[in-house]
Formats: sequence, structure tokens, C-alpha cells
Amino acid sequence: MDLKNKEVFKEFYSGKKVFVTGHTGFKGSWLCAVLRYLGADVFGYSLEPSGDPSLYEILGIDDEVKSTIGDVRDFDRLSNAFREASPEVVFHLAAQPIVRESYKEPRYTYETNVMGTVNILECIRLYSEKVSFLNVTTDKVYENTDIMDHAFSEDEKLDGYDPYSNSKSCSELVTHSYKKSFFADKTDIKISTARAGNVIGGGDFAVDRIIPDCVRAVINGDSIGVRNPFSTRPYQHVLEPIFVYLMIAMEQDNKPQLSGYYNVGPDLDCCVTTGELADMFVKSWGNGASWKDLSEENAPHEAAFLRLDSSKLKRTFGWEAKWNITQAVDATAGWYKAWNLGENMREFTDSQINSFCD
Repeated sequence: MDLKNKEVFKEFYSGKKVFVTGHTGFKGSWLCAVLRYLGADVFGYSLEPSGDPSLYEILGIDDEVKSTIGDVRDFDRLSNAFREASPEVVFHLAAQPIVRESYKEPRYTYETNVMGTVNILECIRLYSEKVSFLNVTTDKVYENTDIMDHAFSEDEKLDGYDPYSNSKSCSELVTHSYKKSFFADKTDIKISTARAGNVIGGGDFAVDRIIPDCVRAVINGDSIGVRNPFSTRPYQHVLEPIFVYLMIAMEQDNKPQLSGYYNVGPDLDCCVTTGELADMFVKSWGNGASWKDLSEENAPHEAAFLRLDSSKLKRTFGWEAKWNITQAVDATAGWYKAWNLGENMREFTDSQINSFCD
């Protein structure tokens, strides 16, 4: 499918009732912005926007969606919001998404990432007769021994190492179980999961992520500190997986047989080390930006090598990535420059969405 053909997406999503968990987060805010761009009627369920600044607040998303502030672990509150929305499409993004934080708060990470998935699937089981559901997980769900010499494919073992990665593996397994146990004979309930690679893009201000670390440093006039400069990751601009999520939910709604488990990663040339990504950001930002190696001894374990085989996605939907790594970094740096200069960031963000489509 040609993801640039926005009219196809507008035809499907315009007027659709779409429920998004985790809508106040980085990726959730971008998803809401795109859904509104396409004309969808968006309902969000999430914690209060975290961080200062917050992309959700920068873009004024709260003025455009029907938002419920709540914890995905709170089934009663979640189910009330779900029933009120009566959604036709559901995207589950709510999660504790930081690897290092999962070492500090493993119990909270598992409660949010596993029971949160159980709760949203229970809402569908109890209150939906027809819905297209997508659980957004991560490329880190696979058992990774750090001696892999190939990209992970969907049929490989799920067993993430750290509490975050492992909890998302469990979220996948919960989804598989619900699909087989409760929805196998219900063709109007379509369920898929999407395992996305590392995303970059404007508006991410989280701690312990490379691009936000770069932005904070260059704005303060400091050299960027890179903790894991030799770790390889499949980086892609956030709009790539966002439009893939929209595509999967749309296509499986029409063709239930397309429901499944999909890797969403960039092409091989977009799999770069963190140090190489920092090099690209420095070049795109200019103004004398630089970075330094801050490799830590006895740091919490993170996989050194991670790549995804997205051939199933390409084969099933005819999908091809639109922006290469250079375009993704340039778009990301450009967003933060505009924000730092005080531009209207909702207009700027919509212009990036439009550029991606056109």
C-alpha cells in the first residue's frame, strides 16, 4: 500500500471513533495529531502528560480529543471510558516504555505493561461487537543473546531480557491468548500486534533516550553525552510506524485474515549505532554541536545489537519505508529548532505530516 496516498486513509478514518490508550505520550500525541489530520473522532485514555515540556501540551491535543485521565491498571475507569467511546478502532500504546526505569520500578512496569494489556482486551471482550484492535509493543520482545547475526523475524522466540522488554513480550503473549481463547470465531473482532523499532521525531523529551539527550545538550550549549555509542538500533521517524499502525488497523478491518503479528522496522541502512546517530544529529543541527563518549561501567544491561526483518509487513501490505535515516534525523532536528525558536508547533507538525504524505 502506498502510505503517501493520504486520501485512502482519510476515507477510512474520517468520522471513525478511535480509542487511543497512552494518548498523552510521545508516540500517542503524534498518533492523535495524525488521526485528527485524517478527520477521526479521537478518544484518549492515559495518565497526565509527563515531563516539562510535554508534546501533548505543545500541540494542544487536549483541545481536539475527548480525553480521560486515568491509569490503565484501573479497569473500572478504563472500561467506563471505553464504553462511553464505543470505539470502532483501538490503538493500545499505554506503557512504561523506558528500559532503565524498568530496572528501578519492575513491579510498576509489569503491572502497567501486562495488566494494562489484559484490561484493554477485557474491555473489547466485554463491550465490543465489532472493532479493529492493534497492540503496539516493541522490537525488544525477542530473546536477544547479543550474538545474533541476522535481523529478528516474527516467528522467533519472545523473551525480552530486561523488565521492560520482558513485560512487552508478556503483553504480546497475552494478546495471542485472548485472540485464540475469546475471538477465534468472531470475525468482527480483528486483533494484531506491531513490534516497532526505535523511533525518533520532534517532541520527545523523555529521559534516557538519545535524541532528547542530544536536544537538551545542544540547547544548553553542552557537548552531547552518549552512554552506549556502539549499540546498533533500527531507527525510524515516528511517522513511519504511526502510518503502519493506521494501515494495519484499516486493512484488517476489511480483511480479517490479515490480522497478525508484524515487525515495523526500517531498512538495513537505517540500522545504525547510537554514536552514528549522534554524528548525524550534530551535522543536522550545526552551530558547533558535538558529542562525547560517556560509556558506563556496570551499566544496566541493554542489547548491543538489534535489527528487525520487516519482510512480512512488506509482503502482506506492499509497505515500503518513506524516509531514510538522514531524512528522519533532519526532520527531527528541524522540529526541535522550530520549537526552540518559538514557532507555532501544531502548524509545523501538521506540515511535517503533510510532507510525509505528499
